[in-house]
Amino acid sequence: MASNHPAPEAPSPFRTDSFGDEDRTWEEWNPTAESIRPVRGRHRVAKQRGLARSSTVLGVGVIAAVGAGGMATAQSKPPVSISLPDSIADNLPDAKSLPGVGAFMSGDTDSDHETVAASAPLTTAGITAAEAEQGSTDAGEALRARILQQAEQQQAGAEAEARAAQEEAAVAAAAAQAAEKQSEAEAEAAAEKKAAEEAAKKKAEAERLAKLAASYAVPTSSYYISSTYGQAGSMWSSGHHTGLDFAAPTGTPVKAVHSGTVKSAGYSGSYGYRTVLELDDGTEVWYCHQSSMDVTAGQKVTTGQTIGRVGATGNVTGAHLHLEIHTADGTGIDPMSWLRGKGLTI
Repeated sequence: MASNHPAPEAPSPFRTDSFGDEDRTWEEWNPTAESIRPVRGRHRVAKQRGLARSSTVLGVGVIAAVGAGGMATAQSKPPVSISLPDSIADNLPDAKSLPGVGAFMSGDTDSDHETVAASAPLTTAGITAAEAEQGSTDAGEALRARILQQAEQQQAGAEAEARAAQEEAAVAAAAAQAAEKQSEAEAEAAAEKKAAEEAAKKKAEAERLAKLAASYAVPTSSYYISSTYGQAGSMWSSGHHTGLDFAAPTGTPVKAVHSGTVKSAGYSGSYGYRTVLELDDGTEVWYCHQSSMDVTAGQKVTTGQTIGRVGATGNVTGAHLHLEIHTADGTGIDPMSWLRGKGLTI
């Protein structure tokens, strides 16, 4: 059965859209190098009239251009501008209203209708502003160079820190060594000072004793020490010796050890003939077992003056001078230490 409908027409190689003028037919547009206007500046995408198909294609194209602008336009191909017929461009949405695109677009003016996307070069990806302007640097190579540069800087910083640490350690070691040397020098100086002070003290003491020795005298001559102070024995009534014995021949002169006053002179039991000489400071010197006495009580004597003779009177076993020293309060002390304290050699 024959159909009343007309046969379908063959599809036309040219697309026809209805954008206000239904009778208008558009030809396919193929951009050429002559129809493309050069673009200056940083990766610009001009909002020219005409991007084929639909607003979705435009959004995708702009996003792709913006996302790759830092790298793609830095290659050998220059950016191109795309023009659309006015009837299509009038019905396209504003690029700033597209999700994720508006933030990359600059302010729009009526004079030039240009939007600059991603004006700052992707320096964080290893591409400097100058390199992006020149459009001659490969992104990967630039990133590699930047990483190598940062690694070299870090290595140089680490080496500088190591050198600084070594220098600081050397300075600390030198300071410690200097401090140690200073301490040694101070200790040596202190030791020398102490030794000098001790030597000066000994010298002063020697001078004092020499001066004293000029005013003191050994109590007799031609003697040897037969018994010392504190020596224990049954022959002493107290159980120990209370003086210092100078064994000497009978008749050997007994001398005053220092100037003073004769306090007493006479026979005194086990001490035999005894002379007590009181010095100016109250010290008493006892001369015992004498064979004879040459002074009397109250008489003033001088150092080295003969006051008696060695003998063996009293409780004795042989001729000797028994010498005792008593302080002003009557306490007996070691005669040898006392005589040596006066600068005498016994």
